Amino acid sequence: MRKLLIKVFGLDTLYKVRKSPVVNFLPRLKMASGVYNYRYGQILRWSLQSREDTNFTYELSEDNLLYMAHTVAVVADVSPKLVQQYIREAQTDEALRQHILEKTRTSSYRRVADLRVEFGRRLGWYALVRLRKPEVVIETGVDKGLGAVLLCAALLRNREEGKPGRYYGTDIATKAGYLLDGPYREVGEVLYGDSITSLRAFSQPIDLFINDSDHSATYEEDEYRVVLPKLGPGGLLLSDNAHETSALARLSLEVGRKFVFFKEIPKDHWYPGAGIGFSY
Repeated sequence: MRKLLIKVFGLDTLYKVRKSPVVNFLPRLKMASGVYNYRYGQILRWSLQSREDTNFTYELSEDNLLYMAHTVAVVADVSPKLVQQYIREAQTDEALRQHILEKTRTSSYRRVADLRVEFGRRLGWYALVRLRKPEVVIETGVDKGLGAVLLCAALLRNREEGKPGRYYGTDIATKAGYLLDGPYREVGEVLYGDSITSLRAFSQPIDLFINDSDHSATYEEDEYRVVLPKLGPGGLLLSDNAHETSALARLSLEVGRKFVFFKEIPKDHWYPGAGIGFSY
């Protein structure tokens, strides 16, 4: 068709027509909206099939999992294939999967939680714990406890290998962390109350810190500044909010730490994804 139009009207005439805002409006609108229109179908399916209203869960695309493996490999200074091995370990942990499903079925949160197990970016957290063998892991903001129980699953495996560690979550909601139960509770606990207060009172060296609480840039930075002096040698800071604020990136620049960001690409979900900010 394009060749026929050029032959009939000439290239110069077609170019002049193309430059007209009125004539070119609809083709441009079609091109731009085509990038997003598929989201409406995803939103409709999610509205009918999901119960979640926050902390959405989803799988990541295969390419995105590959990018995650490469990013974690840079932070941990290991082979990406080793990271992939630990990602698969978490994905195929049937005991963990059944535990999450059973706790969800019997929880008062079941009306706002889906009966499926999808970890998303948290697989990167798991891989880091398996790679670095931390003695102390802290996560501020627990919610249902999906990240908590996954991190504790990694700590249990580390313990089997002779490298014990412990998870501490913080949350102001006293019912948060219902998934952290059974064998996973052997290596983890939730400290209820304001996270800044809990962090200030914490006296042990921290090997891995994950910010996932109040998602304001100011509060996020306040947490990092409390944690920084408590970090053990090689301690890592992770942000679950780096897709929204540059707090960890700016702080890393200020104190001479490296920073990288992994961006989630959810598979078949309307949510555009969060990510992981790494400071090391």
